[in-house]
Amino acid sequence: MEEFKETISFIKKLYPKDFIPLHEPLFIGNERKYVLDAIESTFVSSVGEYVNRFEKMMAKVAGTKYAVAIVNGTAALHISLILADVNAQDEVLTQALTFIATANAISYIGALPVFIDVDKETLGMSPKSLSDFLEKFGEKRNDGFTYNKFSGKRIKACVPMHTFGFPCKIDELVSICEKWNISLIEDAAESIGSYYKGKHTGSFGLMGTFSFNGNKTITCGGGGAVVTNNEAIAKLAKHLTTQAKVPHAWEFAHDHIGYNYRMPNLNAAMACAQLEQLKDFVSKKRELSLLYEKHFEKCKTIEFIKEPSNSESNYWLNCILLENKTQRENFLQATNENGVMTRPIWKLMNKLPMFINCQHTDLEISEFIEERLVNIPSSVRINNFKL
Repeated sequence: MEEFKETISFIKKLYPKDFIPLHEPLFIGNERKYVLDAIESTFVSSVGEYVNRFEKMMAKVAGTKYAVAIVNGTAALHISLILADVNAQDEVLTQALTFIATANAISYIGALPVFIDVDKETLGMSPKSLSDFLEKFGEKRNDGFTYNKFSGKRIKACVPMHTFGFPCKIDELVSICEKWNISLIEDAAESIGSYYKGKHTGSFGLMGTFSFNGNKTITCGGGGAVVTNNEAIAKLAKHLTTQAKVPHAWEFAHDHIGYNYRMPNLNAAMACAQLEQLKDFVSKKRELSLLYEKHFEKCKTIEFIKEPSNSESNYWLNCILLENKTQRENFLQATNENGVMTRPIWKLMNKLPMFINCQHTDLEISEFIEERLVNIPSSVRINNFKL
């Protein structure tokens, strides 16, 4: 445990408090003002001016024509898969190294995840692994869709993730999916404020989805968004997430199976206030990453993960790689016992009992990262002292 004392001391200097969370929210803008305004308006549910304002702000941030306010990031993924016409027993290509919401949303439809390996540089889906899988198992049929020669099922969508805010090689993934007529939906839950080759994450695929959970770079307690450049998809997304209610002065008429997935005005009020501070929050988080990078340069057995090439990351959660699983466990124990919250990356999806029978590629890189990666405290720091 002695080998980690210097790092623990360094983090405590960054965040001088008794207990240091992994990522806590920061409310120093118009949050209280806007929420009180929403309360006073009496529009506290899914109809209200702040919902409309949030959608305009979110579209501008993402660089897309449209944004639809959703109750949370998982619901945003679920509705996006529905909008992409994913049906029960279809297959959806995604990462084994991801947060469970990605695989859960696929399962809600009755579709089946197929797990692809990731790149070490990006922590996101590997274009080579994706391409190799499709070349081996993909078969385009007369209906224009790609089918899995192994299972016989239609491969309808692909959901890569921008893990911890690090953009994956999304342009290459889009190109591969276009070749095979597979709809690409970006899981950008963690990457608001991140850019790849000058474009915001979430704006490359048919749709992008975001989360504003309490631990994200900006938060409204619970909340999400679907962004797209497709007008028809945006209109249908708003309709389906409002219980598919047909507009009428008094009658209750519905024309699809709908969902109660719209973001409430109260949450949207807070989200608007947080979005106003996004650039400053990301700037401070990038400053923090440089402090961490400089510190870990001195550590021979710990590698600090830097943003990939062609990318500008929000550094939502800063990450380090330990030498092996034993060292990782020792680091987790030492930090958490000393009031510094750290967490390992998620267990691979194909190892969970719900998905243990799902097809997957060789997962060499995913398994390497699973055994070694740890997230370290990454909250926005408002103090300006330098270390």
